[in-house]
Amino acid sequence: MTDQTTRTYPQGVPSWIEARHPDTDAAMAFYGGLFGWDGEERMPPGAPGSYRIVRIDGRDVGAITTSDDPATWTTYIAVDDADATAARVVELGGTAARPQDAGPGGSAGRGVDCIDPRGAAFSLWQARDRVGAQHINAPGGWVFSDLRSTDPERAFAFYQELFGWRVSDMQEGPSTMVRLPGYGDHLAATSDPDIRERQAGAPEGFADVIGALARKDEGHDDWHVSFSVADRDDAAALTERLGGRVLGTWEGYWTRAAELQDPQGAAFRVTQFAPSAG
Repeated sequence: MTDQTTRTYPQGVPSWIEARHPDTDAAMAFYGGLFGWDGEERMPPGAPGSYRIVRIDGRDVGAITTSDDPATWTTYIAVDDADATAARVVELGGTAARPQDAGPGGSAGRGVDCIDPRGAAFSLWQARDRVGAQHINAPGGWVFSDLRSTDPERAFAFYQELFGWRVSDMQEGPSTMVRLPGYGDHLAATSDPDIRERQAGAPEGFADVIGALARKDEGHDDWHVSFSVADRDDAAALTERLGGRVLGTWEGYWTRAAELQDPQGAAFRVTQFAPSAG
């Protein structure tokens, strides 16, 4: 059950993020130290592995869970029907694992791990009780996810067909903003009734932005996550003190950003809102 203060996610909007790490205790210590997260274990006593919901001020940010694969961040995209959308992923040339219910009796939702035709991993999320991230666009919270590809146009065609996404004319640093037409209307009618007034000076369609697309020079396509911080340089310095690495920094028109890597090797970005930074 949701109310007007709960952020809900229509089909095609990234809604949840998950850190998949071999050592979840170490991951919790790092990200808790960096962002101030608290963690709540959701796996039953004696069950193998760990699944922690991470929060700030009682509001869900995402999750940290056990994985035997190299550490990474996974982005979930909201869907109305996980099984039907997974079948469509396959029709469009991607791959999809078997859909799995989450939570007692499937109460949290139903998820599917997928790989797009160019090799980028992502997941689908059909929400039930766990509707998605709630602490967003605020320090310590998720801002958005971006798809990085050596051929962004070809990579994007898959998601455009699957979800109806559109590339916008808005650029921020190395990334082009991605829109889902109508998402701003959804926010205005639900959890963010003042969005139009608050974004009065923003480019047309800004309220519909749901992610970003960026070109990379080499390597396989992948999804990355970005988190909000009060000060980019402080966050970068703290990352190093906690055992992580700073991979680079840049300034865009709206943000100051740093590309970081946690001690287990998972890459992520932090962004400081700073208009006319670039």
